[in-house]
Amino acid sequence: MSVLDRLGQKLLFTFDPETAHGLSIAALRCGLPAGVRTVRDIRLKVSLCGLDFPNPLGMAAGYDKNAEVPDALLGLGFGFAEVGTVTPLSQAGNPKPRIFRLTADEAVINRLGFNNEGHAAAERRLAARKGRSGIVGVNIGANKDSADRIGDYERGVTRFAPYASYLTVNISSPNTPGLRNMQAREQLGELLSRVMAARASAAAQPPIFLKIAPDLVEAELEDIAAEVIEKRIDGIIVSNTTISRPPLRSGDVARETGGLSGKPLFERSTTVLAKMRKLLGPGIAIIGVGGVDSAETTLEKIRAGADLVQLYTGMIYAGPALPGRIVAGMARFCEAERLKSIGELRDSHLDRWASKPLS
Repeated sequence: MSVLDRLGQKLLFTFDPETAHGLSIAALRCGLPAGVRTVRDIRLKVSLCGLDFPNPLGMAAGYDKNAEVPDALLGLGFGFAEVGTVTPLSQAGNPKPRIFRLTADEAVINRLGFNNEGHAAAERRLAARKGRSGIVGVNIGANKDSADRIGDYERGVTRFAPYASYLTVNISSPNTPGLRNMQAREQLGELLSRVMAARASAAAQPPIFLKIAPDLVEAELEDIAAEVIEKRIDGIIVSNTTISRPPLRSGDVARETGGLSGKPLFERSTTVLAKMRKLLGPGIAIIGVGGVDSAETTLEKIRAGADLVQLYTGMIYAGPALPGRIVAGMARFCEAERLKSIGELRDSHLDRWASKPLS
């Protein structure tokens, strides 16, 4: 981390996490940090689902919930950015405080609960950037009090299909009661059928990804993979935050309820990723997310079966220069290993990760 990044982190860490998050969004909206150098290397390009990604590293959903700064994120070096989660109606989310730093573990616990300004606000911003270059996905969700949660996802597909490079169906947040139940096979089958029908009727047909939780057992992964294959979903994102608590050093704050993200999630999320790659086969796209904070962890996600990789919490602890450093590190790796494409690395550690137990 540079001196500038350390100073910026020290300043932001004087504020509570949610205020610091808002300040970082405001800084990006104002054009800060300026002068970030982006490495462009043809060996890092990934063609997937009809999209050409300049590099495989993306900003995960949860940071830019209201589609305020996707282009500024791309300017930091990300190959793509995912905004949201966006729900049809605006909602305040869960009571504060609801974000907790576990600094000793380089982790975060959040129980935000899909706080966002709703479809209309996000659509207005995305419509204003239509025609610009850069891959921007839209992560869609359901309102907490919705009488028809599947209908909320249908509305998300219809509304954002004209503006999204891809759409993510998020049924894996632990902070909306009952949402993760939609990962069960019967509910999931209905959801995916209706989502795909909504896309077929939409003004545009972007790829659709399904975002799953890391807290699944083998049989549940098998059911999800079967539905994804049967319904011809374009890809899957592995994974959201975890409700489990691996050994942590951060004391009382580690007992807060909510989803855990950051470095402690890497092992579990990467194991689930590899198991899903085994179940889905080589042809279905997978985005790996969870515990990514360096070029090394990014590359290991790819070795475990990911086509693309996302991060969020890692940038809280490493600063806004992190994506640029990771992309530069991947380019150096390709040069050192004489790779023609980063894709040559995929699945090279698949068996090693897929054989790990889901304890």
